[in-house]
Amino acid sequence: MPRKNVFGKPEDCDKVLLHACCAPCSSAIVEWLMANGVRPTIFYYNPNIWPREEYEIRKNESKRHAESLGIEWIDGDYDHQVWRMGVCGLENQPERGLRCEQCFTLRLTETARRAQELGFRYFTTTLASSRWKSLEQIERAGHIAEQMVNGQRSMVNDVVFWAQNWRKGGLQERRNQLLKENQFYNQQYCGCEFSARNGANTKPLLRAQMREAKKQHQAQLPKMSEEVAEKLQGIVASRNPQTVMAYWPLPDEVDIRPLVDLLVAQGIVIILPKVTGDETMELRHYASRADLEEGAFHIMEPVGEPFVDYDQIDMILVPGMAFDAAGHRLGRGKGYYDRFLNAHFFTTHHPYLLGICFPFQRVAEVPSEKHDVLVDEVI
Repeated sequence: MPRKNVFGKPEDCDKVLLHACCAPCSSAIVEWLMANGVRPTIFYYNPNIWPREEYEIRKNESKRHAESLGIEWIDGDYDHQVWRMGVCGLENQPERGLRCEQCFTLRLTETARRAQELGFRYFTTTLASSRWKSLEQIERAGHIAEQMVNGQRSMVNDVVFWAQNWRKGGLQERRNQLLKENQFYNQQYCGCEFSARNGANTKPLLRAQMREAKKQHQAQLPKMSEEVAEKLQGIVASRNPQTVMAYWPLPDEVDIRPLVDLLVAQGIVIILPKVTGDETMELRHYASRADLEEGAFHIMEPVGEPFVDYDQIDMILVPGMAFDAAGHRLGRGKGYYDRFLNAHFFTTHHPYLLGICFPFQRVAEVPSEKHDVLVDEVI
């Protein structure tokens, strides 16, 4: 085994295949490697991440990071079902339990295989930069991956797992600086549905996580809004509603204002909610922005004619703090939408409910209660 210097770098290492779980975790490590004469190639292999939308966001941020530095970036295959098979039977393990170690082993074995295929002597991982993960588990997983790959192929150069604690030497502090400087997407859970469930098991905690996520994505919210609104426009067109209950967004919600005005121009009747008390709201017609004035919670509310013909509403656009795949919605905690929808719909008339959110607001599980209204689709 080649000797390591005081920083942990093998003396004969001038390039490394770096398994990266996300851009924030990679940033300070890549900076340190390049400053110490090691050229990293980023290998993004994380089939554990769920849902697919979350995976794509993290992947694109990692790629953006690599491109900004002019370093090579390799996209590993995404097959969540294969990963699920690999951790089958370990679903109920706690964080830092056997499921996590098996997950590390699966991902690092593929990294070792790719390193050998590409002619890298060394491979390492950004997993060892997280204070939420066990360094001992990561090191065991890396050495198992090394042994498995070296034992499977003959007449090929062996690969070596570079076991390094990437939290030391000020790298954790530098990571936080680079996170803000580059405005990286900063995930709210490790990646898989099991870690999301364990980390967000109460409504107040999940709301706090979503508020923090919105702060992290502040600069990206306008672009995300445009992308969500474009998808929403296609869905509205396909369902051809005559009357739509929409919403006028707060600054941290998906901005559907241009779409609302477009629908009005197309002759669709638009209704907006107006808060009338501590627990109640009503609906009013919207024809133009001249029909709005600031109301409760600094939300712009309609001053048009009241609307009470609820059976005429074909579609409802509902904002939320978080949604899951089953249609559970997390509101801001006041319960306005749940009370209103339960009081006026579903007995004889069920309009199509669309949950509107940013991609990072789609989570594995939203805690639910009997009175919570499920949406039909999440955009």
